[in-house]
Amino acid sequence: MPDLTRHLRPTAPALALVLAAASWQACASSHPATSTGTSVSSGQGGSGGGGGTDVGSSSTTGSAGGDAGPVADGGTGGGGVIGDPTGTTAVRAGDFLNSLGVCAHVTQGVDAPGPSATAMAFAGIHNLRDDGNPATVPAWLSMHASAGIRVCVLTNQDVASTVSMATQLNAAGALLAVEGPNEPNNFPVTYDGQTSGYTTTFLPVAKLQRDLYAAVKAAPALSGIPVFHASEAGGSEPDDVGLQFLTIPADAGAAMPDGTAYADYANTHNYVCGHSDQLVDNVAWQASDPTLNADWDGPYVEYGHTWHEGFAGYSDSELVTLPKVTTETGWLTQGTGAITEEQQGRLFMNLYLSAFKEGFAYTFIYMLRDDPVQGYWGLFDTSYAPKISGTYLHNLTTILADPGPGATPGKLSYSIASEPMTVHDLLLQKTDGTFALVVWDERPSGGSDAVTVGLGTSRATVNVYDPTTGTAPAQTLHAVDTVTVTLGDHPVVVEL
Repeated sequence: MPDLTRHLRPTAPALALVLAAASWQACASSHPATSTGTSVSSGQGGSGGGGGTDVGSSSTTGSAGGDAGPVADGGTGGGGVIGDPTGTTAVRAGDFLNSLGVCAHVTQGVDAPGPSATAMAFAGIHNLRDDGNPATVPAWLSMHASAGIRVCVLTNQDVASTVSMATQLNAAGALLAVEGPNEPNNFPVTYDGQTSGYTTTFLPVAKLQRDLYAAVKAAPALSGIPVFHASEAGGSEPDDVGLQFLTIPADAGAAMPDGTAYADYANTHNYVCGHSDQLVDNVAWQASDPTLNADWDGPYVEYGHTWHEGFAGYSDSELVTLPKVTTETGWLTQGTGAITEEQQGRLFMNLYLSAFKEGFAYTFIYMLRDDPVQGYWGLFDTSYAPKISGTYLHNLTTILADPGPGATPGKLSYSIASEPMTVHDLLLQKTDGTFALVVWDERPSGGSDAVTVGLGTSRATVNVYDPTTGTAPAQTLHAVDTVTVTLGDHPVVVEL
C-alpha cells in the first residue's frame, strides 16, 4: 500500500489484513488526460499502414540509446539470425516480460483465483504478489496450472510456515520469491517475544528477516529462490539495525552484527504517484531512479540515506547496481486525487519499461482489480473486465511476446539524435532474432517530441506498433534506414 508514515505522516489505524486499508493516501493529478497520437516517417520508401500514420522523409545522426540501462551478453540472436557486428547489445524480450508483476488479494478472499488468473494471462503478467497463508496454497497452485502464475509469497511472520508454503509452491514451479514482512512502519512485527514499533525498535523485523533468509537458503528444496527484503523497513527503521543493507558490511555500526544477511534484493514501494500527487513529466522515470532523493520512496531513501532517521547505507554508485525490486507501485482512477483511466493506461506501460531500464528485476503494480474498499487502483474493474491499463498492457505484451527460451541477444546499430530528456529507449530481441526497439516519451502534461531513429543501414522491413491502438502494426516500412516517430506519453515499438 502507499506508505502512510513516510515524511512522518500519521500511521494508519490497525488493520486486520496485511495489505488491507481503506484510508490510503490518494495520488492526485492536476493534468487532464492526453491522447497524443503516434506518427511515423521513414528515411526511404514505405507502405502505408493503419492508425492514421503519415509517411515522410528524414535523416539522422547521433549516438544510440541515451539512457543507461541493463547490459546483456553480446552475441548472435536466436534462430540463426545475426545482429550487427557493432552497436547496442539487446536484452531478451522474455527478460522484460518476466519482470512484470501485480499484487492481488486471493488470500484475503477479495480476488477469486480463477478470474484473477484469467485476467493476468490477458494482461501478459505472470508474477503475483500475495499475503502468505498456508490455506491459499491450493488456490495459487491452481492459478499456476491454468495460467503459469508464479507467486511472490509474503511471510506470515512464521519462518517455518513461510518456508513450508514456499516449498510446496516451488515443487510445482509456482514460486517466484519469498518476501519479508510488509511495511513494518505501518504494520508491527511480533517475533522472538518482541513487537516492533515505528518510534521504538525494528529489532524484531531484523531478526525475522535474518532468520527467514537463513531458512530459505538452508532449504535444499528452495535452491536458487531469491529472498526479497522487508518493504520500507530500511527507510523507516527508528534504530539502526542495518535493514538498509542486503548484508551488513564490516564496521557499519549497526545494532545487528556485521555480516548479517537479510535478502538478495532490495525492496521498495516507490509509488509512481509520489508524495506530491502530481502527474509530472518523466514521473515513471524519476520514481525508478535509484539515486534520486525527491518525491518517491526509491532506493536512495530506503537504502542510501534512510528517510526516517538518516542512517547511512549504500553509495549512489552502489545503488545503481544493487539488485532491487519494487513490490508495490501504482495510481488509482477513482476517488480523491485519481487520474483518468486513459492516463493510467499510458503511465503503467511507461512505468514497467522505466523500472526495468533502471535496473529493477521485478515491478509489481498495486493492484490487479479495483475494490470499493481498498480503492480503484486496478488494471481490471470490479467485474474483472480490463480497464484501459489492462488493455494497453495486453497489447504491449502481445507485441513483445516471445515463446522461445531466450537465446543470447545480439547487437543492433541504431542511433537517436538529440534524445530529449523525457524520451527513453530499450532494445529487446526475441528468440527468432527479431529486434524490438521500444521508445517511449513521458510528457503526460502535454506536448510531443519527434524522435528519429537511425538504423545504421537500410533495413528490409520495419514494423512500427502503437499499443494504444492495438496489436497490429500501425505502419510497415520497406528498405528504410531511418524511422521518425512523434511521441507524447506512451511507448511505440519499432520492430525489425
